[in-house]
Amino acid sequence: MTWPVADFAVSALVTMVVIVDPLGLVPIFLSITEGLPNAIRRQIAVRACIIAAGILLGFVFAGNWLLDQLGITLPAFRIAGGLLLFATAFEMVLGWRGEREAKTAEQAVIEEHARYIAAFPLAIPLMAGPGAITATLLLAGQAAAAPARLATLVGVIVAVMVACLAAFWAAMPIGKLIGPSGNIVLSRLLGVILAALAVQFILDGVRGALA
Repeated sequence: MTWPVADFAVSALVTMVVIVDPLGLVPIFLSITEGLPNAIRRQIAVRACIIAAGILLGFVFAGNWLLDQLGITLPAFRIAGGLLLFATAFEMVLGWRGEREAKTAEQAVIEEHARYIAAFPLAIPLMAGPGAITATLLLAGQAAAAPARLATLVGVIVAVMVACLAAFWAAMPIGKLIGPSGNIVLSRLLGVILAALAVQFILDGVRGALA
């Protein structure tokens, strides 16, 4: 029993790390939190990781049941996630996000904005997006008949979210090093990359629906 569980743990960890990609989220985190104080950035990082972990753990235990009850397919998740992500990318490319943040100087408004971007687009669809949800559902299906595997999957998800949090916190000194001009260039560039990723989500969803 020990080795099958260990093999499952390695497989689940590699799958979730590759799909969530904590290091790959670092430049995106820097771009969408541009102009915010470091204390608010830390709050965003913690909230995003908690929200993403809650979503993925929820799908571990009730994902298949929920989708069946609502009549929602996995391709529909991919398409919806792609559309939402494209909206964020559009703002980043045109610089609307930075302009809006510059006009919200009051702390209460900044805190409200922090809650918003922690949930979207960080937690959904970047961290707990269609790919991560799909992988979670598949891994949960493999672990359903083995409580040890189920506990292992929960531990893997928590470990990946902790890795994301560490990556986000380490990103803040990098943001200082780059400076305002570097952040602007990075934001525009990543907006284009996010738009391409959003289109890929939509194409994958359409392929899955047609299949």
